[in-house]
Amino acid sequence: MKKYSYKVKDWSGKTIRGVVEANDFAGAIESIRSSGFVPLRVWEFQKGGLSRLKTLSSGVSKKQISNFTRQLATMLTAGLPLTDGLSLLKNQAEGQMGFSEMVEDMLSKVRGGSSLAESLAKYERYFGNAYIASIAAGEEGGVLESILEKMAHNMEVENEFKGKVKGAMIYPVIVVVGMIIVMIIMMLFVIPQLASLYGDFGAEMPAVTKALMAVSDFFRMFWFLFPLIPIGLITVFRLGASSDDFKLKKDKLILKIPILGELVKKTTIANSGRTLSMLLTAGISLNEAMQIVSEVAGNEVYRQAYLKIKDRVEKGFSISESFGEHEEIFPPIVNQMVTTGEETGKLDEVLMRVADYFTVESEQSVKALTSAIEPMIIIFLGIGVGFLVVAILMPIYNLTSQF
Repeated sequence: MKKYSYKVKDWSGKTIRGVVEANDFAGAIESIRSSGFVPLRVWEFQKGGLSRLKTLSSGVSKKQISNFTRQLATMLTAGLPLTDGLSLLKNQAEGQMGFSEMVEDMLSKVRGGSSLAESLAKYERYFGNAYIASIAAGEEGGVLESILEKMAHNMEVENEFKGKVKGAMIYPVIVVVGMIIVMIIMMLFVIPQLASLYGDFGAEMPAVTKALMAVSDFFRMFWFLFPLIPIGLITVFRLGASSDDFKLKKDKLILKIPILGELVKKTTIANSGRTLSMLLTAGISLNEAMQIVSEVAGNEVYRQAYLKIKDRVEKGFSISESFGEHEEIFPPIVNQMVTTGEETGKLDEVLMRVADYFTVESEQSVKALTSAIEPMIIIFLGIGVGFLVVAILMPIYNLTSQF
């Protein structure tokens, strides 16, 4: 049973507000009329207070969206009506704050006559423009279950790759964080004690020890500035996010970084190629698909490239020629595959193969990146430890040599 808020008039013309329970919207109307009231407005009951705050504060994860897509695709393929599928998903989502309310709202809108794409429009920040456009095209073409199946597969591949990247970066991140913590402890607590000890004994401190003491003094005097560094960087990047010029310069710089730049290139090509293939499969025009892909590319360099390709195609140039003008960010294999897809009329299938190819390449780049980071960390640790040993032991050696 659902709750519905209502605003009605009784036989004397008095306005009354309240809440009624019913199986659906029509049942709520019938219950109100059977009580002798004239309904003026009936709407689904909205939670308030703390429970509503929890709903708003709890987001919807990519994993939940992926599972939702896969389960809905399976239900529709099995012949279940859309409303029944959404109803089952709503029941399964009970207890998942935010997500369950979203599915319930979608179900209510679909029962009220809205399309699935229209019910998703409110939650574009979770699903994305490409997802909603594909759903709309799938509903219009009568192939919604097929589109959902492909989108579910694409999201599962993307989530799996992100999981591999996160897993590969756990060790380097833990080591770097540990190094920073040890360095802070040494500079704020250990080194000052040693400096005081050496001063009491009147030991002659070499240049390397004096440099270490100076760094320690700097840390102690300006320690309150260090937490402001990440805050300042975050602020700069957030302010710069509104400037296309700032984002373009930042993303160009990232693409030039050894190993990391190649990883970003391959990942962006894989994700955008998979999205473009999905949109074309759904029956969306190439120009519209290019516009959507540019918005979800995640990199300003590629966003502008896709927009330029779109403009060139609109002017009558071939897709392969348009891609060929951006050889600095699209490897030759992309242009070759796009040419093949354009000539055979199977551009969507070819783009999916391109996406799969660069997904494998991205995984290899992740392994190369982690393989490069680990020895760099070891070298950096060795230099740091060596510097500390020399700076700490040399005054002790000078002391012992005096006796």
